[in-house]
Amino acid sequence: MEDPVKHHLRRQLRRIVTERPYQVAAASAAALVLATGSGALAAGADESPAVGQTPASTAELGSEAVGSASTVAAAPSSAAPSSAAPSSAPVETAADPDLDQKPEPPTSKLLEYDYQAQTNFYYCGPAAVRNALSATGVERTQDQLAGPLGTDQFGTDSAEDTTRVLNAMVEGDPYQTRMFSGGAATPAQMDQLQSDIVAAVADGRGVVVNVAGSATDTDGGWHSFPGGHYVAVVGYDDEGRLARIADSANPAAGSYWMTTIALANWAATRGYSA
Repeated sequence: MEDPVKHHLRRQLRRIVTERPYQVAAASAAALVLATGSGALAAGADESPAVGQTPASTAELGSEAVGSASTVAAAPSSAAPSSAAPSSAPVETAADPDLDQKPEPPTSKLLEYDYQAQTNFYYCGPAAVRNALSATGVERTQDQLAGPLGTDQFGTDSAEDTTRVLNAMVEGDPYQTRMFSGGAATPAQMDQLQSDIVAAVADGRGVVVNVAGSATDTDGGWHSFPGGHYVAVVGYDDEGRLARIADSANPAAGSYWMTTIALANWAATRGYSA
């Protein structure tokens, strides 16, 4: 004899398939729920299905319901997106220290310049500034420079004047004044003069030095200006230990080499523009 529960369910299914199509899906779902509940009631307290095991009556009912009902659309996937969000932090790259460093200056360099001797005895300042400017491609006459320098029959006052006029003629105001005091240059002042000459000449600029007293060049030539004088530096050698002097006082000895130490002592009571 057929099980009453199963017989009742079969009758329900035969009735369901005669319903209108739009009712089939809902009825099928209801039948599955009823089958699950009925199977559990029929089994009673005698035996419970093991975890993961489907009761026989439910499995049979499910297969018949699937065969009779219309196809039910599958629910869309609700897979959660990855929790890993793309990083918005900028990627830092290590700075290349070589890009920020200036190239090392050459061990020696001579500038091309247009030498001119001073046109009168007190124009050494305008002549030295003119010779230095010619190395940068700036052309001025000594007379054109004498007015801005404040030069008169007593000469040009100080290196501060030559620095001011050089910066007025050269783009970027690259010149600065170094003033010395005392009867002799200190080792630090000698090193500073050497460094300044190398930096300026390597940059294509002449240096103007205000000197006083006597000094000897590398060939033994003696140069004496007790009342003061201006010379231009237009080159260096041996990493700045030697300076190339353009001297407007005597065209016959218009240029010569002098050690930076001797030049620093020559400018000890004055200063320079570099």
